[in-house]
Amino acid sequence: MQDGDTQARKFQKDLNSGLVALVLLAVLDRSPEDLYGYEIAKRLQKANEGDALFKEGTIYPVLRSLSASGLLTSRVVPSYSGPPRRYYRITDEGRAVFQQWSGIWRQTRDFVDRFIEGTAP
Repeated sequence: MQDGDTQARKFQKDLNSGLVALVLLAVLDRSPEDLYGYEIAKRLQKANEGDALFKEGTIYPVLRSLSASGLLTSRVVPSYSGPPRRYYRITDEGRAVFQQWSGIWRQTRDFVDRFIEGTAP
């Protein structure tokens, strides 16, 4: 069964790589305040009943990429308890992209569900 576990982990990793940007935009879209990476990671872990679906190391490159694309803004704030923290906020362009990607996700999810549930023609 170990081979099945390996395949399941690879499948989960492939799914995550395509979804992490959408999920990060969703978290920041719903947050009234700027958030830093570790705080976002903890929210994701809490939302998955304490089990991290995305590795923390996966989150930071995607945050940087979204910021470089203009979908997020960021600012660095000194921290009294460690290194400076980079806080992120979603931009208006990020909100528009989030809405577009959400629609694409729903269509894709619904399409896959039709096959999994056996309701596809």
